[in-house]
Amino acid sequence: MPVSPTSLVLVALLPTPRDLEIARLLGWYRIPLRAAPKVISVDYLAFYQPASFGGHGGQIEFVSQVRGHELATRAELLRDEADHPRAREEYFKVQLGPLEKLPHPIRTDKWRRLTFLYTTGEYLLKARLLTDLIVAGDERQLLWRSLRERAGNEGLYKVELPEADLPPDVLVALLGIRQVQAPYRSEADPNGDID
Repeated sequence: MPVSPTSLVLVALLPTPRDLEIARLLGWYRIPLRAAPKVISVDYLAFYQPASFGGHGGQIEFVSQVRGHELATRAELLRDEADHPRAREEYFKVQLGPLEKLPHPIRTDKWRRLTFLYTTGEYLLKARLLTDLIVAGDERQLLWRSLRERAGNEGLYKVELPEADLPPDVLVALLGIRQVQAPYRSEADPNGDID
């Protein structure tokens, strides 16, 4: 099923090329529970590739339909990393459909690192730069309503999202959008390591 203009999309950091191969071959993506955005039940994940992708870094090339999610420990997901410091921590294992390559990559202009960003299929299909994915104006209200509905319909989540129109900076904080000017840093982890 191709991305439609009304699709709810979560742009998510794909830390390494290995994570791309896991998504492509095994059909899943992991999100640490401690750093997860408020709503995981979206229609699609769009994968932001950082500098670890070399010449393909600083852009979004792939999107995948979300087919569901469950909780698992890192050790259950990555059995070859049983001694990892976060092996016992819980992660969302997001089940994916096949990876679809976007017609053109969405490149970064000023952002160096992105963890999560909500957008719509319409914005994703039209975007040339990462900043083009930011939903603004009246459409922001529709996105907010969609996220509230998803949060309310998802029994796993006990998220109370206000109905009021919120200022953009508050909305950015509540939606879990993380943007930092300094390269390889994240508000969630100052060492830049979210996996």
